[in-house]
Amino acid sequence: MDKDDSNQAEEEDLEQEQPHAIWSGIIAFGLVSLPVSLFPAHRGKIALKMVDANGALLKRQFFGENDRQPLERDDIVRSYEIEKYHYVVVEDEELEALEPKKSREIDLKRFVPLSSINPVYFERAYFLVPDSDTTKAYRLLAKSMEDEQRVGIASFVMHGKDYLVAIIAERGILRAETLRFHDELRTPEQVGLPKRQPADKALVERMRAAIGKSMRKRFDGELLSDRHTRDLMQRIEAKLKAGTDVLPAPEEPEAVEAESNVIDLMQVLKERLQGRQVSKQAAGKASKPERSSNRGKPRGK
Repeated sequence: MDKDDSNQAEEEDLEQEQPHAIWSGIIAFGLVSLPVSLFPAHRGKIALKMVDANGALLKRQFFGENDRQPLERDDIVRSYEIEKYHYVVVEDEELEALEPKKSREIDLKRFVPLSSINPVYFERAYFLVPDSDTTKAYRLLAKSMEDEQRVGIASFVMHGKDYLVAIIAERGILRAETLRFHDELRTPEQVGLPKRQPADKALVERMRAAIGKSMRKRFDGELLSDRHTRDLMQRIEAKLKAGTDVLPAPEEPEAVEAESNVIDLMQVLKERLQGRQVSKQAAGKASKPERSSNRGKPRGK
């Protein structure tokens, strides 16, 4: 697994759990420095673990394509394929030298109209939660941006990578949407879409009338329910209840002191925006240290 895959898998792991801060720093805008934490705004999909017939967790192993021999971490190097079976090796030290300088700052550079950003640029959504008892600057920035329908464009470093984000204000809360870089997007010509042709005016009017009949005042998020996930969970729960295909645990887990680490993200937002300290339970989870992005990172020879 390369470094980018490791970072993505790590974020997906975080999203499977109850939400907690995966990054903390400051929004820097002019003379204002606003301490914030970054919370994932979405949950991950159902994670199915790979196990053997006895319920033992399986481990991923790399093999050589030719001799099929398992490789140790020290035997693995990264490379760029320039043609089939022809590679340029890139050492870990070179990648580390190219990493952006570590920073805890979201550099808010400019503001643009919300309507000017094509949604195709949006990648992942995060809530920006104030990290200070004083939320006046946070409220002021959110209110001003929301009133003017302006989006802040900023850059910051997380897990050794540069990110470009659009900071959007909604109902007094700031949200950061990571943006794809321009060279990551395909053009209609690259996809092979046909050239635009003039449409028949009569057909256009009929289409407008049909659209008008289906119009609603606002979008209903409930329409986005994941039927596959729901059906899968119902099947898993039915099997568990019937005792069908339920594998026993290899060994009893060690007894630990019962302590709930569940955190309600909206409660954290509410308490911080009201200038109150977050409850001990929530604060303990939210202040959990950022995980290392080098987990499972293979080393060069």
